[in-house]
Amino acid sequence: MRRVVQPELLDSDSGTSAEVDASLADLRRINRWFGGASTSADLLLRIARERNLHHLSMLDVAGASGDVPAAAAQALARHGVELRTTLLDRARSHVGGRFPVVLGDALALPLANGSFDVVHCSLFLHHLEPEEIVAFAREALRVARVAFVANDLRRHPLHLALVYAGTPLYRSRLTRHDGPVSINRSYTESEMMGILRKSSAARIELKRHYLFRMGIVAWKG
Repeated sequence: MRRVVQPELLDSDSGTSAEVDASLADLRRINRWFGGASTSADLLLRIARERNLHHLSMLDVAGASGDVPAAAAQALARHGVELRTTLLDRARSHVGGRFPVVLGDALALPLANGSFDVVHCSLFLHHLEPEEIVAFAREALRVARVAFVANDLRRHPLHLALVYAGTPLYRSRLTRHDGPVSINRSYTESEMMGILRKSSAARIELKRHYLFRMGIVAWKG
C-alpha cells in the first residue's frame, strides 16, 4: 500500500464552524476510544520513569482542543507525575482554552532552546512530507530538554478498511473525508524510522500501539 497525499478538509478550514466543531468532536472520540490518548500517556510515562521525573513541562504542537494532553495528565497523575502543557498552533482559533497557547510555525518554533522538557504531537506527522518531518523533529529537539514525542497513525490496508467501516460513527462530513485521506497520507514504521534518523536525535524508539498507532520517542543527546 503506497503513500498517497491528498489535502485534508480540516487542514484548510474547509467547512462551516459547526462542521469544524463536529469534526473536532469526532477526533476527541477517536483519541479517547482508539488509542490516541493512551499512546501519548504511555510514551510520556516512559520518559518520566527513565529520567526519574515527577514533573514534566510539555509543548503540544497542533493539539487543537488539548484533549490528548488533558487525558495524559490524568493518567500520569495516577503515577505521581505532574504534566504541565502549553499548546502551539498557527492560529488561535484552532486551539481550545484549557491550556496556555503559543502561536507559531511548527517548522520554526518561536521558543528558546530547552524551553520544555518534552515537545509532543499527536496526529500531526502524517500531515507533513518527509523533509518537513526532519525539520520539525530538529526544531522539537532544540526546544526540548529531554525528548521529542510523537503519536501517529500507521499506514496499513486493514487500518483503511476499519476507517471506512467506522464511517457511520462520524458526525462531520469533514471527518468522513479526512479519515481515509489521513490513513493514505500516513507512514509505515520503517519509513518513519528512516526519516527520523536524519534528525538530531541521539536515540529513537518507535513501537506499535493499539489500533494502528505508532509511538515515537526521539531522545535528545
